[in-house]
Amino acid sequence: MTQTFDLIVRGGTLVSHAGQGLADVGIRGGKIVAVGDLGQASAGEIFDARGLTVLPGVIDSQVHFREPGLEWKEDLETGSRGAVLGGVTAVFEMPNTEPTTTDPDALLDKLSRAKGRMHCDHAFYVGGTHENTAFLGEMERLPGCCGIKVFMGASTGSLLVADDEGVEAVLRNISRRAAFHSEDEYRLADRRSLARTGDWTSHPEVRDAQSAIQSTERLVSIAKRLGKRIHVLHVTTAQEIDFLARHKDVASVELTPQHLTLTGPEAYERMKGFAQMNPPIRDASHQPGLWRGITMGVADVMGSDHAPHTREEKARPYPASPSGMPGVQTLVPVMLTHVNAGRLSLERFVDLTSHGPQRVFGLADKGRVAEGFDADLTIVDMKARRTITHEQMATRSGWTPFDGFEATAWPMATIIRGKIVMRDDEVVAEGQGEPVRFHETLSPA
Repeated sequence: MTQTFDLIVRGGTLVSHAGQGLADVGIRGGKIVAVGDLGQASAGEIFDARGLTVLPGVIDSQVHFREPGLEWKEDLETGSRGAVLGGVTAVFEMPNTEPTTTDPDALLDKLSRAKGRMHCDHAFYVGGTHENTAFLGEMERLPGCCGIKVFMGASTGSLLVADDEGVEAVLRNISRRAAFHSEDEYRLADRRSLARTGDWTSHPEVRDAQSAIQSTERLVSIAKRLGKRIHVLHVTTAQEIDFLARHKDVASVELTPQHLTLTGPEAYERMKGFAQMNPPIRDASHQPGLWRGITMGVADVMGSDHAPHTREEKARPYPASPSGMPGVQTLVPVMLTHVNAGRLSLERFVDLTSHGPQRVFGLADKGRVAEGFDADLTIVDMKARRTITHEQMATRSGWTPFDGFEATAWPMATIIRGKIVMRDDEVVAEGQGEPVRFHETLSPA
């Protein structure tokens, strides 16, 4: 009897937990139901992937889409449009919006705003504060929540939890893995006078390597003492990689394409405020250590830390210029260019962008090309040569730090739960995103 599917992705080179090889993917009801030679099968739709590489759907576990309250920089629609144009099938969005995502109503509001508008699947972080610690255990189990996010530095107001007692209170009240922006706010405050007006090369002096290192050491010490799981976001220093390698029992690690690709002072001299982010782009001495973190398996996930600001905001003289840069649309082509340059394998890329998020965050049905999983696929042309430009970007901010970057590899299609959402640089199915499901937040049937 001939097998019948809703969609067959046929003839591509599939990269999965089983390695690389030619294989078809059969999809029915939004799920992967067959992987292998499906040449005799029929389907309502055939995607011809000959000459292309089929990856598990890329998951970007750190984005700031700015809605509600900061929509002139970005919103859930434009941010997710950039995601699917860049081959990203799911995103985890951060809580530093206005109002902040620090209570159940704010989380529900974001989920409501996303429905019918976001083009990729999504989950939202709840911000940990001094005021809401008693309720975090309840909130982290709400559907659509990917976990608790804590800013130990680089934030203001209630979202800043700079003290060890505050961090400990957050961790004591939760059971899931919490994500941390790890910079020591006390050291940053002492060093703010080092900022030179209009000189962005002073940014990594104000936010020096020691600010990150001592914060991460404090954080790991607390996590060890309490037996809690932590996720250290956007690690930037070689010393942190060496330190975290000794504490993988509690700590997972995120790296970003920006810190693996850009270096100071060159980036600041060339881009000025557009190179400013927190933790900062550092000098080239740290980059080999970050790449060692990839080679040795210390890094668990790759996040873009997509955090757009307008050109006008970025043009303010330092330190009045805000920190953050777009990245969700460029994560795939930038990192696959590194793959083609031999800096990491395609399998390691898949581990960082699909298998890693699945393991670290406990995704219920995403992150693998295997029977029973959501049919999320990122289909790329590993031989395509394109130049990344500001004009290609869907972000409302209208710019990218990778303008002029010569990419070798390009996302050709984004498939989410069996639907072709992006094809040939065009969003062809809008508003299809749904909340991501996690093992630790599953609701009874």
